[in-house]
Amino acid sequence: MRYEWLAGLALSALIPSAALAQGKPAPVSQDAGVIRSVVDLSEGWRFHKGDDAAQAPEFSDANWQIVKVPHSWNRIGEYEAAAKVETVRSLDTYQGVAWYRLNFDAPLLRNGQRLWLEFDAASRRAEIWVNGRKLGMHDSGFSRFRLDATDLIKPGTKNLLAVKVDNSAPKLGSATADSLPLLGDFVVQGGLYRPVRMVVTNAAHVDMTDHGGPGIYARTDRIDAARASVSLLSKFANDGGAAFSGTARARLVAADGTVAAETSTPVRLGTKTKAEIHQQLTVPKPHLWQGTSDPYLYNLEVELRDRKGQVVDVRRQTYGIREIRIDPAKGFFLNGKHVPLRGVGFHQDSMESGWGMTEAEIADRVATIRNMGANTIRLTHYQHGQTVHDLADRYGLILWDEIALVTAWTLEEAQGAAPAGIRAQARQQLQEMIRQNYNHPSVAVWGIANEVDFGPGRPDFLGRGLVVKPSDPSPFLRELNALAIAEDPSRRTTLATCCEDRDMPDVPDVAGITQTSGANRYFGWYYGKPEGLAPHLDALHAKRPGQPQSLTEYGAGGALSLHTDDPLGGPIDMGGRNQPEEYQSWLHEKTWPIIADRPFIWASWIWNSFDFATSTRTEGDARDINTKGLVSYDGKIRKDAFYYYRANWSPEPTVHLAGRRYTDRAYQSVDVRAYSNAPATELRLNGRSIGTMNRCDNGTCIWSEVRLEPGENRLEAIGKFDNGETRDVVTWQLASFRRNAYRIDAGALIAAQVSGEGFGSDAFFKGGEAASLDKRPRGRPPILSAIQSPDRRDLLATFREGTFSYHLPLEAGRYTVTVTFVEGTAVEGERAFDVAANGKVMLENVDVAKLAGGALKPLVRTFQVEARSGALDLAFTPRKGKAIVSAIEVVPVSAQRKAR
Repeated sequence: MRYEWLAGLALSALIPSAALAQGKPAPVSQDAGVIRSVVDLSEGWRFHKGDDAAQAPEFSDANWQIVKVPHSWNRIGEYEAAAKVETVRSLDTYQGVAWYRLNFDAPLLRNGQRLWLEFDAASRRAEIWVNGRKLGMHDSGFSRFRLDATDLIKPGTKNLLAVKVDNSAPKLGSATADSLPLLGDFVVQGGLYRPVRMVVTNAAHVDMTDHGGPGIYARTDRIDAARASVSLLSKFANDGGAAFSGTARARLVAADGTVAAETSTPVRLGTKTKAEIHQQLTVPKPHLWQGTSDPYLYNLEVELRDRKGQVVDVRRQTYGIREIRIDPAKGFFLNGKHVPLRGVGFHQDSMESGWGMTEAEIADRVATIRNMGANTIRLTHYQHGQTVHDLADRYGLILWDEIALVTAWTLEEAQGAAPAGIRAQARQQLQEMIRQNYNHPSVAVWGIANEVDFGPGRPDFLGRGLVVKPSDPSPFLRELNALAIAEDPSRRTTLATCCEDRDMPDVPDVAGITQTSGANRYFGWYYGKPEGLAPHLDALHAKRPGQPQSLTEYGAGGALSLHTDDPLGGPIDMGGRNQPEEYQSWLHEKTWPIIADRPFIWASWIWNSFDFATSTRTEGDARDINTKGLVSYDGKIRKDAFYYYRANWSPEPTVHLAGRRYTDRAYQSVDVRAYSNAPATELRLNGRSIGTMNRCDNGTCIWSEVRLEPGENRLEAIGKFDNGETRDVVTWQLASFRRNAYRIDAGALIAAQVSGEGFGSDAFFKGGEAASLDKRPRGRPPILSAIQSPDRRDLLATFREGTFSYHLPLEAGRYTVTVTFVEGTAVEGERAFDVAANGKVMLENVDVAKLAGGALKPLVRTFQVEARSGALDLAFTPRKGKAIVSAIEVVPVSAQRKAR
């Protein structure tokens, strides 16, 4: 156990050394100079999954697992081996009841002292027993709560603490039926996943029962060059048998230890009563909390002193003096300075620890986010713990906090208004979130809901498809909005929508309820194209010009081991496998300039910072993992898109060659991309300079048609900065049979694996549209077409159609061209087209259905052609309907002869 002691001005008189030496429980008393003790109950817990009656002291837990808190049993999600994420762990998807038991030493108590048990979170629901007697319960899985255990403990000896937790998925009639969230594209993991403590206070103390809050609440009312005015509300309680009379002294202490402001106010507390004290602190020439550029923090101290002037309790929190303004046209302002906010969403989830993340793990996650240049984090989709808030305060990051009202507000089939239990749960979560995080300067807005506007179009992959139109959640949201404003009028309220103005039927209009709003929009992923985001955002701004708008989610899946030669080569599979890393990067390259060009977007958050666990997905190269993160679930692999943003957001020198995990290349001619913020960036291939690009637009340098050589190719990007050079190196391999050869899986974003043939994905095309004969409904098994070529079925299922051409860089020589066609639905006479090579028609009036003898039958045609001027151009021109092609193979005639 780790002991932390808060004393008045002297911290030396803690526990008598003799008592420590003999291992005896020491008295916690005012006479000993101790004000409040905090004991970290992290070690020695025993844990078991199952609904046993384990609260009794005589119950044997000898065979239970020994764990350390924070702890969660859930371990969810895995990558395919090719992703090279090396974390070794046993998966555990159990959702249900589990028990924790701890034998702990309770100190001797004197003069009416109280002993409290403090839990920073227990998921989803917790019931607590001490020495076999029930102490209390807590129904929200994301917030701190405290229970007064004084009357149940045995001072000066061993005591048994038993905690029953339950993270069962909510069902009507179950213990978790009113536990938010009811739905969500993430897993509510179980356990005592944040710290547990024993706290001892004197009889008179700063209130411990105020929704888990600190009991002291400061707000900056006014700032000018000469002074800042800070109002302070302190809540005190007297649990003793005698009245208390004393003073409350409040101070703001500067980082160098000097007192910047202080005040004292008389306090009178009757027996078993509480009181609130309002005070004002005036800080001359305040040092402001200016975000990432200067996150200056004072220490806020509130002391409760008795009539003799002796300190009986003290609370300390860091505090930043700042003023936030969010303008609907110009964006976010901090202390009068415009600060464009760009950042990421964040789940409290790691591959190693699940939700039971240590402070070090959370700090590492935040360090990674800061490394990419982000200055804001959306804490999703529930209240996060104090560690990430403290780090945000320290580093100047702006936070969006939100409660766990996600997607659904009722379990009833009729989808009516939110039941009383759900309404009470949401109100509880909102009050706990606001009070527990009130003093953090990093928190800018309070979020009351996420994506409750699906209407009847709610996707069934979230767990429950709708059979009726749900009720309008607006009255419920207005209730929560009013509560948030009443709790904290100094911050704006907000929510995130999914579906406004997206051509979906019966979508409730909820975005205007809160003071600001956010849009979760996935143009180019779930719908539309990336460029569709621009008019959509403009329309939202025009619709509500007086309400500040933000973009709360955007992004795409990015599989670490799946790659494409052209992100436009074929359709992505938003619910399946075709999610190459290069498409994720391309979508972000297209999306970020749209956001940056709109000053009325006061903040934007990428979805997501890290891959995270879910129970609804088998996508890309992972199962039960949402791969939209810019960093792998284990936090170790930064995807290419991470460096795209670092090049655009961070002032730190950045040069990163994209495609580093696509090592075995399909084609000898490649476009090489480097994300760079250097004034000049040079590319070298095997020591030979390919060229230098100056101040690359959008932080993206592209060298086109770089010719790889058979064998190993070492590419080096060199960023030339004023203070020196920054380099990045990748090594790609090109098999010898790929020299001057192209094997193209037309219409494929990711090439099919055909034994011994080595096809690449669709690339080098101009025009046409990619399509597939297969159907891939989201969340369901694919429907595969029965093409009459078993060995090549996957290759021939995709195709390019329309009017299109291919430009293939080649050395001069003679080549054999083989093209394969498969007709899907057209019958004889519906489709006819020509195929030309370098302007000469080689195949004339091709009617695939006629020549192949029907649908789903491959038609193969071969011809030879001379390549001059460094390239071969193939053109597919329709005479009737659309031209199509499923596969293209171009190999040197000389190579064919050698093969024979």
